[in-house]
Amino acid sequence: MLAHETIAAAEGRPRAAFLFLHGILGRGRNWRSLARSFAEERPEWLAVTVDLRAHGDSLGLAPPHTVAAAAADLGGLALDVPVRGVLGHSFGGKVALAFAEQRREAGRPLLTTWVIDSTPSARPDRRGSEAVSKVLDVLAEMPERFSDRRAFVSAATERGLARPIAQWLAMNLRSRDGGYVYGVEMDVVDAMLEDYFALDQWPVVEAGGVQLVLGGKSPVFDAADRDRAEGLAAAGTCGLHVIEDAGHWVHADAPGELSELLREQVPPAARGDRST
Repeated sequence: MLAHETIAAAEGRPRAAFLFLHGILGRGRNWRSLARSFAEERPEWLAVTVDLRAHGDSLGLAPPHTVAAAAADLGGLALDVPVRGVLGHSFGGKVALAFAEQRREAGRPLLTTWVIDSTPSARPDRRGSEAVSKVLDVLAEMPERFSDRRAFVSAATERGLARPIAQWLAMNLRSRDGGYVYGVEMDVVDAMLEDYFALDQWPVVEAGGVQLVLGGKSPVFDAADRDRAEGLAAAGTCGLHVIEDAGHWVHADAPGELSELLREQVPPAARGDRST
């Protein structure tokens, strides 16, 4: 089962669960602050932050290591209320779309699906994700073990990463045999990213029920992606929200604006079946 944390309002009685999915090399707690705000503001929802496979404490899951497999993992969450909503950032955005598709095909569609700065397009050239590619290249060059967290951060910054990125990556360090190792299964990450960049999920968006949130300063959506999203939004097929002052890390750059969007536009939770 995936590692996860549930967050409910102090006096809330949740009727359904809303999943928060991180991007590649992240973990569920990256969304803890926003998830807590959402649960307090919308007490009929149970907020659930998830460690996707190969990340955080969700290690050792069996192959295949694909976006679809990462989405299928979500069906194994043991929760007291049914999952009716999902939000995913970057890699987690495509996992959210795959999960929505799986639920729809099973005859149990989600109430709402939110995709945060993750284009549904296939991108075999990895355009718009050059910064992520740089991080992966640096991690591939790093030593296997570190004496402490400062040594990891120093090694990452010496190889060209900004200190805030290096410190964020250091959140995944694990203590082992008197030192530290990087605690993400990078071989699994590499396999999942190959699938992620090859996957075209526009048909899932065109099926309805999806809200796309773009960072106005992010390179992830190119002009063609933006035009396609705007056309679908104009036709009422999907929602489209552009947070102009945000980059790719929308929840870090504009947490208040994103929180307001969720508070105002996530539909009311209603009781459904008792399964996820």
